[in-house]
Amino acid sequence: MSGEKDLEQLKKEAAAKAKAAALAKMKAKELGEEKEEAPSEDLDIAKQKAAAAAKAKAAALAKMKAKEQGEEKEEAPSEDLDIAKQKAAAAAKAKAAALAKQGEEKEEAPSEDLDIAKQKAAAAAKAKAAALAKMKAKEQGEEKEEAPTEDLDIAKQKAAAAAKAKAAAAAKAKAAAQANQSSEAGDDAKAKAAAAAKAKAAAAAKAKAAALAKQSGESGGDDEKAKAIAAAKAKAAAAAKAKAAASAKAGGAAGDDEKAKAIAAAKAKAAAAAAAKAKAGGGTVKAEPAEEAKPSPNQPYLDKYIRVIEEHLGNDHIEDYYINNLSKDVPTLVAKPESYYKIAEFLKYNEQLGFDYLSELHGTDFETHMEVYVHLYSYKNSQSVALKVKIDRDGPTIDSLQPLWEGANWPECEAYDLLGIKFNNHPNLHRIMLGEEWVGHPLRKDYEPYDVEV
Repeated sequence: MSGEKDLEQLKKEAAAKAKAAALAKMKAKELGEEKEEAPSEDLDIAKQKAAAAAKAKAAALAKMKAKEQGEEKEEAPSEDLDIAKQKAAAAAKAKAAALAKQGEEKEEAPSEDLDIAKQKAAAAAKAKAAALAKMKAKEQGEEKEEAPTEDLDIAKQKAAAAAKAKAAAAAKAKAAAQANQSSEAGDDAKAKAAAAAKAKAAAAAKAKAAALAKQSGESGGDDEKAKAIAAAKAKAAAAAKAKAAASAKAGGAAGDDEKAKAIAAAKAKAAAAAAAKAKAGGGTVKAEPAEEAKPSPNQPYLDKYIRVIEEHLGNDHIEDYYINNLSKDVPTLVAKPESYYKIAEFLKYNEQLGFDYLSELHGTDFETHMEVYVHLYSYKNSQSVALKVKIDRDGPTIDSLQPLWEGANWPECEAYDLLGIKFNNHPNLHRIMLGEEWVGHPLRKDYEPYDVEV
């Protein structure tokens, strides 16, 4: 009996469980059917929002595309808008179908999830609307070509004020630079003006002294002349001293040599001015002693030549001797006409002298007499000497040096042609330029052409 009771009890419990499961399943099915379709109002709102968002997105995309392509049209063509609207409607329908399908598959759709989804959709719509408004405001800002007149006036005033300030700063800098330059130039101008004033004062003093000297000369008083000359000297010395001081001050860093030169020049100038004034006034001025001339470096050679000639030939063959300062300090011997050839021969063949080269020979007319000038050189001693001889102008005749130096041949013919000097013992003395039929010698001071047309 107990076994049967247990089986019945088990059957009852199993039937109760099955019933409870069936009730639960029915209840769950009922709940799922109730949530198969969303409220028509909510679905319509969601569809409208989705369609509006799709339209706005399509319009924004069309505007961006038109802007990139450089088109100035604000709205896309109507055909594109229709296509975009159709696409947006299709997308909205697909999205609604997907939402309905998700609602059917879900047995329970908690109300909390629906609220969150609605809030998200609303937030997304707000964000899209804000972005579109921002883009539209930006496009409107780009389309405006000119700023408001008030802003333009303010900007113009600011620009004008900035330009004025910049110009004032540039003018100030330029004025400062000019002031600096003028200050530097002013010092030079002052120095020049001071020098000019001193020079003018010296000139005035000079003129005054000249006038005084002239007046004193007319009056004929010796004392007055002496006083005028002394005053002129004193003024000239003062002017020279002032000029030297001014030059020393202007030079600044000038050396002692330059100062000494300036002082010496001023003294010389003052002495010359005093001499000129004295001469104009009829007085006499003592000349300052000239500086001793330095001996020539060729003086020892000249002494040697004279010593050797006097030792071998005596002291009655040389008329004069000196250093020619106008011709590179060459030692010069003036031979007597009767000793001319003998001296030349000695100069060539003497072992201590050895002048073996004749480099030049020419004649000169001095109106009172004529001269023959010969330049000799010694390769052995690297020394030179000039041999001269004075001859009569009316009958100019001298011995030829051609037997000693062959180089004398043509120069002696030239002297004969142009000056009429005759050289004894020349092998072929003839005219080499003018011809034998020519009358006269062109280098003589008293030459007159025979043919007037020449």
